[in-house]
Amino acid sequence: MQEYRPVKEGKVREIYDTGENLIMVATDRISAFDVILKNKVSKKGTVLTQMSRFWFDYTKDVVKNHMISTDTADMPEFFRKPEFTGNSMLCRKLTMLPIECIVRGYITGSGWKSYKENGTVCGIKLPEGLKECDKIPEPIYTPSTKAEIGDHDENIDFDRSVEVLERDFPGHGLEYATKIRDYTIALYKKCADYALTKGIIIADTKFEFGLDENGEVVIGDEMLTPDSSRFWPVEGYEAGHDQPSFDKQFVRNYLKANPDCDYNLPQDVIDKTIDKYLEAYRLLTGKELEA
Repeated sequence: MQEYRPVKEGKVREIYDTGENLIMVATDRISAFDVILKNKVSKKGTVLTQMSRFWFDYTKDVVKNHMISTDTADMPEFFRKPEFTGNSMLCRKLTMLPIECIVRGYITGSGWKSYKENGTVCGIKLPEGLKECDKIPEPIYTPSTKAEIGDHDENIDFDRSVEVLERDFPGHGLEYATKIRDYTIALYKKCADYALTKGIIIADTKFEFGLDENGEVVIGDEMLTPDSSRFWPVEGYEAGHDQPSFDKQFVRNYLKANPDCDYNLPQDVIDKTIDKYLEAYRLLTGKELEA
């Protein structure tokens, strides 16, 4: 049996190269503020993979995605083990574009902080009088650069995203920047409308895109998971204050309130975190995943 080792490790994911394709494994690691925490959250990787699978299937009419299968029977024998079951995705190889595609439908987090200071979010002027967690009249696209582990992403505007892409893909900067912006907004609108019918507000999220072997723009990485999105319950939603959430904002809030914890979570925070992830999965997909 051939042995495999990760060819790339991110904050949460490990990538294996099988030759023709890639296998993306979502680990149980959790990161916050661009730091990998010392704890693992059991089954978190399975939630991320299965939720991405759900959204890739749901949006394949909007844009192609890199998913081939999440069944380890479709993967080399090395991956047919319990530690790879549920949390692994066989994917097409892509040439990834160096832009984080962030879309915001509600004003919260760093966006709210910026708005309070000067009425803008990532340089985009918004109407006066918005309250914290208010819905933005139209979703806004606020791309950023992709940072290495330990570094911080840099917010950029659309024109800067064109320059970044033109540097790496001469002659295609404007084309690719326009496509990923338009796909980002279209995906958000379709999925946010669906989520509302399931009791969840998608406040914001981020996508990553790449080019396939034909040079076509394809969505890759993960999609609309509690790691890459802010999920709020529709029930009880009220602008003017922070919202309860089904995502890792719960962990961020704990770290902010306990700056001396050295990125080490107590067990009750870990347990509540996976419960929130599992609840989001259940609401959005109508299926259960065991903790």
